[in-house]
Amino acid sequence: MATALITGANRGIGFELTRQLKNAGHDVIAVCRQSSDELDALGVRVEAGIDITDGGSLTELADRLQGTQLDLLINNAGVMRSTSLEDIEDQLDDFRLQFEVNSLAPLRVTRALLGNLLDGGKVVIITSRMGSIADNTSGGSYGYRMSKAAVNTAGVSLAHELKDRQIAVGLLHPGYVRTGMTRHTGHVDPDEAAANLIKRIDELSLDNTGSFRHANGEELPW
Repeated sequence: MATALITGANRGIGFELTRQLKNAGHDVIAVCRQSSDELDALGVRVEAGIDITDGGSLTELADRLQGTQLDLLINNAGVMRSTSLEDIEDQLDDFRLQFEVNSLAPLRVTRALLGNLLDGGKVVIITSRMGSIADNTSGGSYGYRMSKAAVNTAGVSLAHELKDRQIAVGLLHPGYVRTGMTRHTGHVDPDEAAANLIKRIDELSLDNTGSFRHANGEELPW
C-alpha cells in the first residue's frame, strides 16, 4: 500500500485517479481549492483551500503534511484557455495563468513536498501531447502548447535532479479526455484515462524516468 498525493483531485481525471487509487487500497491525499460532495464521499484525506499558484498556500500544505511520507506525487491540476496570435495582446493574462498552473505549479508543488517524498518514490506530471513540438501539426492554442512544452522541459530536469534519491519522474499524456476542460468532447472518458495512467505509473522506474508517454503506453515525441 502506497500513499499518493494528487493535485486537482476534485474533478475530472484527478477525481478518477483519486477514486481508483483509493479502491486499489492506497492511502490518497486529495488536494484542491474546493472539495465536492463526490470527493468527500470517497473517504480519502482531503486538503482543500490550496491554491497551487500561491507560495503561502503551498507552505500551508507542507505544514499540514508534516510527518506524512509520500510514495507518489501526481501533479494533475491544469488549466486550458483559448489563445491566438491575433488576440495575443488581449489574452496575456490567459497566457500567464496557463504558465502559472501548468508549468510552474508542478515544480513549486514538488519543491514544497520534497521533504515528504520518500527516496525511491515517484513524481508524475500530467502533461499533454500538445506540448510536443514534433507532434504539432495544426498550430494554434499558443498558451496551452507553450505551457505544456515548458513543463515537459521541467520534468526532464526534475528526473535528473531527483535521480540521486532514486525518485522516478514521469510525464504522462492522458489522451483526449471528456472533461470540463475539453467541454466534454474527446475520445476517452476520465475513468478509462485514469486506469491507463495508473498502469503507466506502475511501470515508471529509474529505467524510464524523464520519459514522455501516452496513457496507452506509446512513447511520445518531444
